[in-house]
Amino acid sequence: MADRVAEFLEHLAKERDVSPNTVKAYSRDLAEFTEFLGPYFGEGEWGWERVDRLAMRAFLAHLSRRGLARRSAARALSAVRSFYSWMNRQDLVADNPAATVGTPKLERYLPGHLDRGQIEMLFSALQTRAAGGRYQDVRNLAILELFYSAGLRVSELRGISRPDLDLLAGMVKVRGKGRKERIVPVGDHAQRALREYERVRDQLCARLGPGVDRTAVFLSARGKRMSVRSIQVSVTKWLSQVDEGAGLSTHSLRHSFATHLLDAGADLRAVQELLGHASISTTQIYTHTSVERLKRVHRQAHPRA
Repeated sequence: MADRVAEFLEHLAKERDVSPNTVKAYSRDLAEFTEFLGPYFGEGEWGWERVDRLAMRAFLAHLSRRGLARRSAARALSAVRSFYSWMNRQDLVADNPAATVGTPKLERYLPGHLDRGQIEMLFSALQTRAAGGRYQDVRNLAILELFYSAGLRVSELRGISRPDLDLLAGMVKVRGKGRKERIVPVGDHAQRALREYERVRDQLCARLGPGVDRTAVFLSARGKRMSVRSIQVSVTKWLSQVDEGAGLSTHSLRHSFATHLLDAGADLRAVQELLGHASISTTQIYTHTSVERLKRVHRQAHPRA
């Protein structure tokens, strides 16, 4: 059983060029699916062709009992569907038992974000600290400015290399989910912070000498491309000073980016393209947080507002 799963994951990685994160997630989901089927069928041999719709529903019930979020359960079902589609194309099974099972309805939630006053407070504090010229402070200002200016995911920001960033044109090329590339504008504030960061970055590279990663934009104090975790720690430290206990994260800056654009009347389709969302329904969640925009429309349009 494990051999079939390994073949499928290799197919995803090498032939379909699926992102490493997706391959890892599918690997975990299919490992849990395989472990579930053993006790489900009981003692003795079982094969992939024995799995039917009832077995798939039992697997989803198992995930629910384990306390898995609906979004994670939906991803697990997607992994099994893809696996069976691949086996069907290879003539290893006759049909796909996961195809007729409904996807768990995903929870709708309002993303945490900063209001404009909090944004001003955040960057004022960052600029004051960065004025001292310390490498980490100048770098952190550039990171947060770019997060908010371009609405990036943390993995996208980490992956930016020097050829991707064009400060003369005010643009950055990012690679999003599914390795899809998009070009995003970089605002004036972020451009200034990034130019100052480039200056101290060059000083760091000269001081450390050979062995420095000269391709990556954002470097640790040791000259290596920053990890996702180190970026998260640097950002959340500053966000906690703005609103301690609110659970703000790097993604909160992306949420703030989208919400503030919509508040200012930006077109939903344009925001979708800037965020790199495959479906506009994903972008629409930000309309629920755009209270200022709704109030403004009400004041302008309602005869008794």
